[in-house]
Amino acid sequence: MSEKTIAISRRRLLQAGAALGGAYLLPGIMNAVWAAGSDGPEQSQVKVGFIPLTDCASVVMASVKGFDKKYGITIVPSKEASWAAVRDKMVSGELDAAHVLYGLVYGLEMGIAGKQQSMANLMTLNNNGQAISLSMDLAKQGVTEASGLKKLIAGKAPGTFTFAHTFPTGTHAMWLYYWLANAGIHPFNDVRTVVVPPPQMVMNMRIGNMVGFCVGEPWNQRAINDGIGYTAATSQSIWPDHPEKILGTRSAWVEQNPNTARALVAAILETSRWIDANDDNRRETASVLAGRAYLNTKADYLTGRMLGQYDNGLGKKWQDEHAMHFFRDGEVTFPWLSDGMWFLTQHRRWGLLDHDPDYLAIARRINRIDVYQQAASAVGNVAVPANHMRSSRLMDGSTWNGSNPAAYAASFAIKR
Repeated sequence: MSEKTIAISRRRLLQAGAALGGAYLLPGIMNAVWAAGSDGPEQSQVKVGFIPLTDCASVVMASVKGFDKKYGITIVPSKEASWAAVRDKMVSGELDAAHVLYGLVYGLEMGIAGKQQSMANLMTLNNNGQAISLSMDLAKQGVTEASGLKKLIAGKAPGTFTFAHTFPTGTHAMWLYYWLANAGIHPFNDVRTVVVPPPQMVMNMRIGNMVGFCVGEPWNQRAINDGIGYTAATSQSIWPDHPEKILGTRSAWVEQNPNTARALVAAILETSRWIDANDDNRRETASVLAGRAYLNTKADYLTGRMLGQYDNGLGKKWQDEHAMHFFRDGEVTFPWLSDGMWFLTQHRRWGLLDHDPDYLAIARRINRIDVYQQAASAVGNVAVPANHMRSSRLMDGSTWNGSNPAAYAASFAIKR
């Protein structure tokens, strides 16, 4: 690499960091905790759970493409039936780590998603790429967006309409609640909400168990292809470039296997960069994920939205600039403290927490930036931000930057 190329790359990384509210440290500048080859992984195999969703891509492809072997481990992907199963197996130690909902890990730490367990978030696996689907029955009644839904619900008894998400403290619940509340619909008082595993969403809408759901892909696209639903909103329309799934594990596992944790993050981090490198890699990823061992569906159901090509099922088509991303020069994968804190504010908003916790201290405890930095150094050419908070603007015009979480949690007109 020429000196000119290095200089351009360095400048671009610093510009990216400035845009996010803080400078970036280049791996060569970091005080690396680990030197390659000096200490091997404690485990040769790492069992990583996943739910059949498009955003499990980096876990699966790390194994399929052999990125794991480069760092001295073998990732064994384990297909799970529900987020509750992921939770139970992760806590029991049957799984070493998992592709998991951000809010599930935080909920376990707080004792509101099951028995309290000290947890760790090793990295973010993706941004964006979820959606809220409504049934075609609603479309026939003239409901094409949230405002129309509000008018329809206003004329019915509370709880007449049922909506589904995937886990009480998870991301899909928070996107659904936020979207409904932004339209003036109280997600607990005006409608009924239920928990349904992702692979069962389409079937349950088909038989009329709910009129809407929030879930990851490919199940929103599947609802369109099956002619039973349409995309009313993408999760990125609620929060552009929002955090979604993370690489979660027990804190004890990280303490017992620090070198394995570093190797696991490094392998998935390098895979994430590979997926985002070009559209051909995304197409290959979609083809692999469609296989029986993973999502067991048609590759066409995955490829379009992986490439940012959206069709809402009612005739609207667009190229989404905030489609699912896995790396984006390290901006996606870094475990931002403010991201974790946001989920705590929503847990507080909806009464899942009965008091304001020490938001920042909890995020610092769970989000293992130390492990991530070591892995980024091992991979090389991964930008690591000096500022561990980022600023985001959500659909209601509110700005979230982690500066005053208690006030933010209390600021919403609709809450519980």
